[in-house]
Amino acid sequence: MGLIMVTFISEAQQKFFRAAGTPHNPKVEIAFNRYYSYEGLVENLQKINQAYPELTRLESIGKSYEGRDIMMITITDFSAGEAEEKPAMWIDGNIHSNEVQGGEFALYTAWYLTEMFQDNVFIKELLADKTFYIAPSINPDARNNYFMEPNTGSSPRSGMMILDNDGDGLAGEDMMDDLDGNGSITMMIRKSPTGRFIKDPQDPRRLIQVEGDQKGEYEYLGQEGLDNDGDGRVNEDGIGYYDPNRDWGWNWQPDYVQRGALKYPFTLSENRSVMEFVMDHPNIAGAQSYHNSGGMILRGPGAEEDVGTYNREDIRIYDALAEKGEELMPGYRYLTVYKDLYSVFGGELDWFYGNRGIFTYSNELMTSYLYFHENAGRGNQEEQLKVDKYLTFGDAFVDWKEFEHPTYGTVEIGGFKKNFGRAHPGFLLEQDAHRNSAFTIFHAYHTPKLSVMDVKETDLGGGLKEIIATIYNERMMPTHASQDLKYNIERPDYVSISGANVVAGFVVENEDMKRYSEQKNSPEKIAVGNIPGMSGVKVRWIVTGGNNYTINVDSAKGGKASWSK
Repeated sequence: MGLIMVTFISEAQQKFFRAAGTPHNPKVEIAFNRYYSYEGLVENLQKINQAYPELTRLESIGKSYEGRDIMMITITDFSAGEAEEKPAMWIDGNIHSNEVQGGEFALYTAWYLTEMFQDNVFIKELLADKTFYIAPSINPDARNNYFMEPNTGSSPRSGMMILDNDGDGLAGEDMMDDLDGNGSITMMIRKSPTGRFIKDPQDPRRLIQVEGDQKGEYEYLGQEGLDNDGDGRVNEDGIGYYDPNRDWGWNWQPDYVQRGALKYPFTLSENRSVMEFVMDHPNIAGAQSYHNSGGMILRGPGAEEDVGTYNREDIRIYDALAEKGEELMPGYRYLTVYKDLYSVFGGELDWFYGNRGIFTYSNELMTSYLYFHENAGRGNQEEQLKVDKYLTFGDAFVDWKEFEHPTYGTVEIGGFKKNFGRAHPGFLLEQDAHRNSAFTIFHAYHTPKLSVMDVKETDLGGGLKEIIATIYNERMMPTHASQDLKYNIERPDYVSISGANVVAGFVVENEDMKRYSEQKNSPEKIAVGNIPGMSGVKVRWIVTGGNNYTINVDSAKGGKASWSK
C-alpha cells in the first residue's frame, strides 16, 4: 500500500494539475503572453498542422504585396466529413499592421480547438459539425515592419506600399527616425521660455499644462524624428498612407470621400486573396475579424447610407450573439459602426455581409477595463501611467533623456513604447484571447445545424403514398441571411428523396390548412428558399413504392443531413 502511494505521489509531482477549460499537456507548446512575427505565426501554424493532421490543413491562400504567403489553417474533424460540406466560420486578424494581437487571438483559437479536441466533448462535437478557416495575419508584410522597424503604437496602419503622403511629388522621403535606437518612436519635448507645460513634481514622466496665468517650462515638439526633406515637418512621409479596411468591394468610395481608399475595390492583393477564398467557399456562414483597441464588438453597417441592408430579422440574430459576447468579454461593448463610431466605406465586415450574406463581427480588442476593472476611458494617460508603475514596473515607458537634435537643439525624448496602450501587455494577452475565442466558438456553434425529423407517411390508396418531412434548424442562424435572400446570393437548400418513385413534390406552406406549393420540375429534389434558425420547413412528396427510402438535405451554409427508413 505504501509503495503504491509513493509511486502515485512521485508521478503526480512530475506533472502539472490541469486547470478547467485549458489544454492538458499540449502536443504543441505555444506561449500566449508574447507576440510573434509573421515567421513566428507561420511556424506555430505548421506545428499545429504537423501535430494534428487529422484535424487540420495548412495552405497559402495568396501572396502579400512583398510576396509573403497569406497562411490559413482549416480545422475540422475530417473523419466526420469534408470541410467544404460543413457550415464554416472564417476568422482573420491583423488587417491593420499595428493591430497585431488579432494574430495571436486567431492563433489561440486554432491551438485551443486542436488541443482540446480529444478531451472535450463539446469541442469534439463542434468539429464534427463545423469547419473553421483561420488566417491569423492578412497583412503579414507590415506586421513585421511594426515589430522590427521604428514605429509608434499606431504605425504603420497600412501595408508596405510607399506613397506620397505629403503631396510633394516624392514618396517615402521622410520616414520614421529612431533617434535613441530603442525601436519605438516616442515624443520630443524641449525647454522653452514660452512653454505651457511642466513636469509633474509627483511624477516626472508626466507633463501637465499650467494654468493660464502661470509660466511653463516645456513645449511639445511632436514625434521623435528628423525633418529629412526640409519641409518643416517630421516623419510625415512614411509607409502608406492607405487603409486596408477601406479597400473592400461593398459601398466603396474613392479617397476624396473615404480617406485611405486606393484605386478601386480590392486593389490590395491581400484583401483580394481573402475575397477569392470566401467566394470559393459558400459554406462560410459566420465571420470574425480581429482589430486592436477599444473593447468593442462591432457590426455593420459601416455607413448610414447602408442602413437598409441590415434587415430586422438578421439584426435580431446579431444582437443575440453579441449580447452573449458582452457576457463572455467583460468590458466589451456591442456597437454599430456608423452610429457609435464613424462612417466606414469599403469595410471588410460590410463586404462579408453585404456581398455574401455572412454574419460578421469586427472586434476591437484591448480595453482599459482589463487593467483595474474600471471604465476609465480609452487612452487615459493617468490610467496608463498607473499601469506602468504598478503592473509593468516601468517597462512600458521610456524615461525622458536629453538628445542633441540637429534642428531643435537640446531636446528630451521619452514616452510610452509602441507595444503599450493599443496592444495588450503580455499578462493580459492569453485571458482576452480565450474570451474572444469563446465568442467566436459560440458564433460558430450557432451557424446552421440541420436535421430531418418527424417523417410521416399516409396511405392515399391506389398505390400512392404521402410523405411529409420536417427539416429542422437547431441553431440561431438561418441557412440564408435576409441579404442573401434579397439578392439571391446563394443557391437554395435542396431536400431530396431517393428509393421511391416520386409523382409530385411540394413545399408545405401550412400543413393544417393543407396549403402546398408544388415544384413541377424535378419533384424528387425540392428547392427550399431558407431554413430559419430554431425553426424548420416541411416538404411533401406523393410517391409510389418506397418501402425503404432516404431523405437528404444539402445546404451551402447549412451543411448536409439525412434520414433513412
